[in-house]
Amino acid sequence: MGLFDLIPPGSPPPGEPNHVLSASSPLADRMRPRTLDEFVGQEDIVGPGAPLRKQIESGSLSSLILWGPPGVGKTTLARLMAVYVKADFIPFSAVLSGVKEIKAVMADAEKARRAGRRTVLFIDEIHRFNKSQQDAFLPYVEKGDVILVGATTENPSFEVISALLSRTRVYPLHQLDPAQIVTLLRRALADSERGLGGLNLSATDEVLDKIAVSSNGDARAALNTVELAASLAESGALTHELVAKALLRKVLLYDKSGEEHFNLISALHKSVRSSDPDASLYWLGRMLESGEDRLYLARRLIRMAIEDIGLAEPHAIEQAIAAMQTVHFLGEPEGDLALGQLVVYLALAPKSDSTYRAMIKVKETIANTVSEPVPLQLRNAPTRLMKNLGYAAGYEHAHQDPEALTAMTCLPDSLAGTKFYEPGDRGFEQKLKERLAWLSERKAERRRAMEVRQRTETSGEPDSGPHPG
Repeated sequence: MGLFDLIPPGSPPPGEPNHVLSASSPLADRMRPRTLDEFVGQEDIVGPGAPLRKQIESGSLSSLILWGPPGVGKTTLARLMAVYVKADFIPFSAVLSGVKEIKAVMADAEKARRAGRRTVLFIDEIHRFNKSQQDAFLPYVEKGDVILVGATTENPSFEVISALLSRTRVYPLHQLDPAQIVTLLRRALADSERGLGGLNLSATDEVLDKIAVSSNGDARAALNTVELAASLAESGALTHELVAKALLRKVLLYDKSGEEHFNLISALHKSVRSSDPDASLYWLGRMLESGEDRLYLARRLIRMAIEDIGLAEPHAIEQAIAAMQTVHFLGEPEGDLALGQLVVYLALAPKSDSTYRAMIKVKETIANTVSEPVPLQLRNAPTRLMKNLGYAAGYEHAHQDPEALTAMTCLPDSLAGTKFYEPGDRGFEQKLKERLAWLSERKAERRRAMEVRQRTETSGEPDSGPHPG
């Protein structure tokens, strides 16, 4: 019996899903929901009264993109749309098809429209199409030859061309929670027609919870695990031991080049910045277990040591470089401990982004001001001509002063007095702040004294006022 053969009375008649199932089909395929009421999860878009459900039930469906992690129902939802709006369903793989195949399918869809039939064109992994392939859909979407339903695990903002995005609506789908996964597993174990009900298997809540948690919100992975565990069962019970055998490796949602990669590194960075060592270790562990490049992690942690800790703890960058060298020298798994140690150190270190902000201010100043010549007093004068032109005139050598200080101005005249670096009050930077205040005051005293001398030399009269310093 096919996937859509049991639409309850009162439901829309089937379209043409082109999806033939048999007893040998995977359990996840056999257990696909046949109606929207059977669909589990995504209540915000397909629950009663939700926007997408209203479109589907009214038959006024337009092109859209379903964006979400694996196993949350993107393909199933697309098939249900075709059923409810009484349209032909044409699945199309971005992995196996090119522009030539696209045009052939579109030509058939155009003929179907002229014959009064609608076509739901389901594009799985639409993010894998290049720009020219995506462009090929545009005229057919605009003419209404097809209702395009794209599915993607990647952020459409980055992976789908803007022209196609502007003609579709994006619906985010969310990872299923363990309770929703357990609901699907219970349904599969009880259904004797499409599921495993004929095997009379039993499973405790703890066993099903274990499968649900291990699936990480992927219903397909959870159903595959149950099906494999059922094939290993010699009695009527699914035990923890059977599930452990079926769960050869926990399914972790991760793609080193995809959005989840950037979500996880963002979580790690922000946990370190927020001085939360436990969250920092957790997100680090997630990336390590997912097979992330250890040296990539080391490079990002070095960046955190500079960007978020900076001079509040100057040793942070030393620790980060040492951890990177340890990872390179030891490899896995020993090097992972160095990364864990570094993450805890960085999370607990005092934080400062003063240097980061100073560099931003410097860049903005350079972009918005004239690039003045280097002041003469800061230039070297290796030739007589350069000396005659005033190079190095007025230069004060700090090491010739008892305090290694000068009153010399080092910025261009138009930027004199500009403050780029403003130290914070945390960690070692508090000492730097005190040092900077002392330097500023001593330099100011010397400048005042220099001004007095210059006035005296100009007037030829001794100064009668008090001399600072």
